[in-house]
Amino acid sequence: MSQAKSAEPRPYHHGDLRNALVDAARRLLEAEGPSALSLRAVAREAGVSPAAPYHHFKDKAELLDAVAHEGWHTLNTQMAQAKSEDGGALTGLGIAYVCFAHENPALYRVMYDAVREKEALPEDMQDNKDSAYCLVRDTLIEHGADPAAETHLELATIAAWCGAHGLAEMSGFKQFQHLKDELGGEREFLAAVLGHMGLFTK
Repeated sequence: MSQAKSAEPRPYHHGDLRNALVDAARRLLEAEGPSALSLRAVAREAGVSPAAPYHHFKDKAELLDAVAHEGWHTLNTQMAQAKSEDGGALTGLGIAYVCFAHENPALYRVMYDAVREKEALPEDMQDNKDSAYCLVRDTLIEHGADPAAETHLELATIAAWCGAHGLAEMSGFKQFQHLKDELGGEREFLAAVLGHMGLFTK
């Protein structure tokens, strides 16, 4: 039985219904996957009436957009924390990205499903200095990239992002377990792979 189904309903006691619904959707998403998500199921998980979600979301797609937005915000926060803890190393940002993807697999899929559907990354991703994307770009500058060479910097940022994204997709495969064992664990494996990508420096 899934965690969401086995848990007691979580009664809604405060005034921020929208966030309560998004939180409930995230719990259901990770416990049961996107196919189990509906406005009715989210209302039940949040402990509100079946009609309550319609005050904020017209349909499931709009709810998923809100969930994806929260996912990007959480990724921003976790990568910023990694930057502060790892002394600004780009490798630490890459590891934080991969760990986020592995710890929130269903949310991660929803985030990228949303951007694929729109054929665009979140609107503020390249302009918000606190975004994960800008953290990667600014870290490249800190490690010697020329901010005046805008095209080169943008390409390097995309390359670093794609490197972490590809590693998030592949690093869970069982074929790599012997490397994790040899190197001393998951984090050491991730750091080693990122280190072989060239852009990622410690």
